[in-house]
Amino acid sequence: KKCPRERSALKDFYESAKGNEWTNDTWWLHSYESHCNWHGVNCSLNNETNNLTLSNNGLSGIISKDLGALSSLKYLDLSDNDIKGSVPTEIGNLIEL
Repeated sequence: KKCPRERSALKDFYESAKGNEWTNDTWWLHSYESHCNWHGVNCSLNNETNNLTLSNNGLSGIISKDLGALSSLKYLDLSDNDIKGSVPTEIGNLIEL
């Protein structure tokens, strides 16, 4: 089962962090592939995103505030990239992070 809300939040993140320029963007935005199979995304048994690990992957642009919609996110690693701007306040809503 897919989770459109999480898929949409990850899509917005991909676009704001210039995903088409990433070193590895395997399966990202693929129409028929679950977001749980996208490179760097790990999900729970309920298909909720709980890990997002994209360190040293050529990310640039900004961090989308839509990551705040990933309510089950426990781990976020965007280190060693060229992301600009500040961390959106919505990330503070992720109480399990």
